[in-house]
Amino acid sequence: MISIPLALSQEHPCGYLEAKTAQSLFIHPSYPITSSTYNYLLKQGFRRSGDEVYAPHCSHCSACIPARLPLTKFKPSKNQLRCLRKNNATLSTIKPAIFEQAHYDMYLRYQAIRHPEGSMINISPDNYLSFLSSSWCNTKFVEFSINNELAGVTIIDQFDDAWSAVYTFFEPKFSSYSLGVYAILWQIHQASLQGKEFLYLGFWIEACTKMSYKTNYQPIELLIDKQWLEMKA
Repeated sequence: MISIPLALSQEHPCGYLEAKTAQSLFIHPSYPITSSTYNYLLKQGFRRSGDEVYAPHCSHCSACIPARLPLTKFKPSKNQLRCLRKNNATLSTIKPAIFEQAHYDMYLRYQAIRHPEGSMINISPDNYLSFLSSSWCNTKFVEFSINNELAGVTIIDQFDDAWSAVYTFFEPKFSSYSLGVYAILWQIHQASLQGKEFLYLGFWIEACTKMSYKTNYQPIELLIDKQWLEMKA
């Protein structure tokens, strides 16, 4: 058992559910987190945003449920198979988690189209990179190219036994390629080739369209009452 100091945030407006407030448990910034420590915390339902590691801790709501996919059991749906066929010629390039102007510019265009009301629409280059990367995690940026043009980027954290999906953004003009779906399918395939056991997908929130899609990947496991339980769609 690892003893890790925690800090509770103040209540603030929930970013996922309207008219709700939220609180988070944070790993205290004085604690020296490592990649192996974070891997342990993923199993307990924590996630990272940059170097900050947190878990929802709302007194009147338990809608945010950690989700992961056991890779050896995954069976793609018909829609997911169609997505793979559509991206048959999409190329991938794995890169280190460093700033690239083309990535950043595309990220801003993505935010302007997909999340125009969000706080990330005018994010600075430094804050963009500190949000997606981490000083202690093995993070990779994966480029997707279509017709020799940069089409999307997905960010992943890699561990000995698992991968964790961090974020995906793409060029709005390539929306018809369903690159958000393809990014997860790509991660499932590549992590499976490396013999990983799980792909962590962040929080599943049934009442939030942006977060409810995760049960489309089956069989999904949800962390409920400190136990990972398989949930059928």
